[in-house]
Amino acid sequence: MNRRRTRGFTLIEIMVAVAIFSVMAMLAWGALSQSLENADMLTERMQRLQAIQRTFRYLSADLTQAAPRPVRNELGDGFNPAIFSSLGGDFAIELSHGGWGNPVGLPRSTLQRSAYRIENDELVRYHWNVLDRTYGNEPVAAVLLEDVEGILFRFFDDIGEIYEVWPPQYAGGGGGGGGNMRVRPRAVEIILSLPDEGEITRLLEIAP
Repeated sequence: MNRRRTRGFTLIEIMVAVAIFSVMAMLAWGALSQSLENADMLTERMQRLQAIQRTFRYLSADLTQAAPRPVRNELGDGFNPAIFSSLGGDFAIELSHGGWGNPVGLPRSTLQRSAYRIENDELVRYHWNVLDRTYGNEPVAAVLLEDVEGILFRFFDDIGEIYEVWPPQYAGGGGGGGGNMRVRPRAVEIILSLPDEGEITRLLEIAP
């Protein structure tokens, strides 16, 4: 009786198959790695854009609700303007504004004093729980945005003059709660400098 011999794979065929499988596995791994890397980059990009948008929401909300309310300084011997911005000050801008919600009806004002400045390449927002603070009133700090090169403000008055500080020089200086303490700009331009995005600007109209 004749028996049909079963022919198996030769060593060379097995080696060729293994080599082909290895090449395909390397190609698949490379494609998967690139996809994961692209996904991580997209996630980081989206998080960055969301942080920028959140920063401008805070700035826009505070500035568009700016209130003509000067605040007593920490020593209690004078007043700081309702909106104060100087090139050499402690903060890039400091202002009184509305919009501080009080859902539980606490015995406090709905106005808030907030300030912004850059610390260690981070844009930090401060707010105080009282308007007329003393040295014992510690601010609450929140980091809004990381990796920030600079932030500038340009102020427009009612006749279109532009100033890099506020209150403008023509309104006078010093304390005492005069009219210059309450003056508000007609509009404010925010210039945010980021190393990855360049300069981003927003022009906000201030309610009269």
